[in-house]
Amino acid sequence: MRKSIGVVDGIVLAASSTAATSSIGIGLGLMAGIVGLHLPAIMLLAFLPVLGIAGGYGRLNRIDPNAGSSYKWVGGIFSPWLGFLTGWVNVVGTVVFMAYTTTVTGSAIIQFLGQATVHSVAGLSLDPDSTLQSTLLGMAVLVAASLVAVRGLDLAARLQKYLLIFEYGVLIAFCTYGLFAGDQPFSLTWYDPFDIPSAEALAQGMMLAVFCYWGFESVFSVGEEVSDPRDASRGGFIALAVMLLLFLLAGTAFQRVLPLDELADNGAQGLSYFGMKLAEQPLAALPLIALMFSAVASLQASVIPTARGMYAMGRDGVLGSVWTRLHPKHGTPAVGTLLITAIALVLAAMALVIPTVNDLIFAAVNAIGIVVALYYALTALAAAVRFRHLLRTSPLEALRAVVGPSLGALVLLATGGYLTWTFYTSTDHFEVSADNGWFALLVPVLMIGSGLVAAAWARWHRRSPYFIRTRAPGAVDAGEPTGTG
Repeated sequence: MRKSIGVVDGIVLAASSTAATSSIGIGLGLMAGIVGLHLPAIMLLAFLPVLGIAGGYGRLNRIDPNAGSSYKWVGGIFSPWLGFLTGWVNVVGTVVFMAYTTTVTGSAIIQFLGQATVHSVAGLSLDPDSTLQSTLLGMAVLVAASLVAVRGLDLAARLQKYLLIFEYGVLIAFCTYGLFAGDQPFSLTWYDPFDIPSAEALAQGMMLAVFCYWGFESVFSVGEEVSDPRDASRGGFIALAVMLLLFLLAGTAFQRVLPLDELADNGAQGLSYFGMKLAEQPLAALPLIALMFSAVASLQASVIPTARGMYAMGRDGVLGSVWTRLHPKHGTPAVGTLLITAIALVLAAMALVIPTVNDLIFAAVNAIGIVVALYYALTALAAAVRFRHLLRTSPLEALRAVVGPSLGALVLLATGGYLTWTFYTSTDHFEVSADNGWFALLVPVLMIGSGLVAAAWARWHRRSPYFIRTRAPGAVDAGEPTGTG
C-alpha cells in the first residue's frame, strides 16, 4: 500500500475513530445513569490506563509498523493463537460498532429533520428512537462513507478534517457557554472517583468511558501508509489528549446545564437536548449537525482500519486472499472495505430485534467494551514483554514501554473481569433484552468463540505459516540491545 498520509492525517483518523462528539452526544447520558454526577471523574480515571496502553502501541509501532498492528505484535511476542484472537475480536468489535453507529447516524438525521419541522415522509411518522427507521437511513450513509474510503486515505482524511473542525468548534462553543450559563450548582465532587455510588457502577462506568476512548489505535493500522512510523504515535497521543480535554469540558458543562434525571433520561438525544437548553433555533440545531458529522466520520474511520486488519490477516494466509485485493488505481484494500461494509449492514439489520436506539446502544457498548479491554490488555502486555530489557538499560523509557502498559492492562483486565461477573450473577435466565446480564455476555462470548473456531480453521485447514512463526518481525531477545530507545 502507498505511503500517503502524515501526522496531521493520523491525528484526524484517530480522532474520527474515537468520535468524541458521538461519545459525548450519546454516551454521557448513559454514563450519568450509572455513575451519577461524576462524568468528569470517570473520564479522567479511564484515561490513565488507556494512556499507558497507548505507550505500548506507540513503541511497538516504531519497530514494526504493520497493517495488522496488535494482531501481528501479540502473535509474534506471545503466540499466534492469541495474536489471531486479538485481531479477530478487534475486527468483530469494530463491525458491531459500525452496525450500531449506522443506527445512531440515522437517528441523528431524523432528529435534525424533526428540528427542521419535517416530522413525516410520505405519510410515515418519523421517530428518532425507532431502530428500524434509523437503521435503514444509516445504511445508506454507511455505503456512501465506504465508497469514499475506497477512493483513498488522503481523500477520506481531508473530508474528516473538515468535519472535525466543525464538530469541535460547535462542541467547544456550546460547552464553554454552558459552563457559565448553566444553573446547576458546581461541585468538586464531580471530579472525585471515590464518590461514585458503588464498585459495580465504577466498573461499568469505566468500561463505558474506555469505550469512549476506543479507536485511537486505528492510526497504527495504517502504519504501512504513514511516511514516518513516529507520526502514527504522535497522531494517536495528540488525539487522546484532545479527547480528554473535550470529555472533561463536556462532562462539566452537561452537569452545569442539565439535572441528573434529564441528563440520564435523554440518552441518544443528549447532545440535541443540551443544545436546545442553551439556544433557540436555528443555533440549537448546530450540536445535532455536529453529531451527524461525527457519526458519519466514525463510520468511515472504522471501516478503514478494519479493512487493513483483514488485509494483514489475508496476507498471512489466515484468511482468504480476497481480503488482499488492492484497488488498481488507489492502492486501497477495496474489496475488503466493501465486504466489511456488507457484513456491518447485515449485522445492523439483525440488530432490529432490539426495538429502541437507547437499548441498542447500551447492549452494543457493553459487549464491545469487554472485548476492547481484552485486546487492549493483550497488546499492552505484549509491549511490556517485548521491551522488558529497558527496565535495566533505560528506566525512564521503561515507564512508557513497560510499566505504563502493564498497569493499564491490569486495570482493564480487572474491570472487564468484574463487569463480566456482575453481568453473570445479575440474572438467572436468558432474555433478548439490553438489561439482561446473560444477553449482555452473549455477544462477547460469540466474538471470542468464533475467533477460536476461525483460528483453528486457519491453523489446520489453511495451514497458514502465521501459526508456525515464533518471532515478530524486528523482535529482539530480552537482553539484546536496541537502537530504538
